Amino acid sequence: MNPVALRLLNQQLICPQFDTPAELVDYMGAMQAQEYRLMRWAVAMRTKKPSAKAFKKAFDSGQIIRLHLMRGTWQLVSAEDYWPLLVLCSAKALAVIKGWMRSNKISIPDEEVKRIREILVQTAADKGSVTKEDFVQALAEKDIHIDDHRLSYHIRYAELSGTLCSGDLLPMKATYALAADKVKNHVNMDRDETLAMLARKYFQSRQPATLEDFVWWSGLNINDCRRGIEILGDSLHVETVCTPSLQQKRREYYFTDDCRTRGFRKGNYLLIPPYDEYLIGYKSRDIVLSPDYSHKAHNNSGIFQPIIAHDGVICGNWTPFKDDLQATFFMGEHETDLQEEWKRYKTYQIK
Repeated sequence: MNPVALRLLNQQLICPQFDTPAELVDYMGAMQAQEYRLMRWAVAMRTKKPSAKAFKKAFDSGQIIRLHLMRGTWQLVSAEDYWPLLVLCSAKALAVIKGWMRSNKISIPDEEVKRIREILVQTAADKGSVTKEDFVQALAEKDIHIDDHRLSYHIRYAELSGTLCSGDLLPMKATYALAADKVKNHVNMDRDETLAMLARKYFQSRQPATLEDFVWWSGLNINDCRRGIEILGDSLHVETVCTPSLQQKRREYYFTDDCRTRGFRKGNYLLIPPYDEYLIGYKSRDIVLSPDYSHKAHNNSGIFQPIIAHDGVICGNWTPFKDDLQATFFMGEHETDLQEEWKRYKTYQIK
């Protein structure tokens, strides 16, 4: 078994199975969306015909929703999963955000939350899709002036209450809309159903992965994660894998019965955006990234860099938003160029 090849296949990074961005996001369960511009490539590169226009269409129509969800960070989720995941994850995400507020000595009383929320809602209702600057202007008209940091917390509160979510996709700036207007279908699931759904989508798209990986990614407590796995029953199985490249480390990995195993071909290069699920979807990343070079991919503060993978192994960095490819390698000898993958990336932007 080649765990790197299995991850590439099941993450849809090679031989993708899906035609549309909405199908892909629904399959993944949730996708990190920290970088507003490059989250689009993270989705598009996993579809059969990458297209920025197709992503915008799905985003603007509410098929894909962006909000602060797991671990208090930005995620993309499907419209169908939006409400169940919000119910499941909001309490833990809110606790994380309140912890950040305490560390920054910020306290927001309930009266302030209510007053600001009313203005945010009215602004979104009037304009349909609003930027943070629109909120600032609306607050100023009420003679309310708060700094950007404090306003961000109010917006996150509104997201986690199911009041605000992503609005239309702009080139550079995030926008917000009323969730009730953007996500038309309010899907109801009980807690066990949602835990099972999230566990199934996580392992089908990130396998092989461990329980610890699932706990890290979801931001849920370990008992909830174990419960999700338990409900799935025989549709998941465990294998203990010993990987020589990891100094004989043994780990228990979960697999689905329909794990993709065919389609891997050697010699494949990928230009992967920062904060991509290929790394951030796991607590332990040493299967694909040597610990000696982890600082090239991310720092201890959670800042992730654009990376290059060769046959699934992280070996270099690249620079997006340039006219020409700029790439550097920190591991291995790589004489071949990346022009084919660079062309795929550039073409997706103009389709």
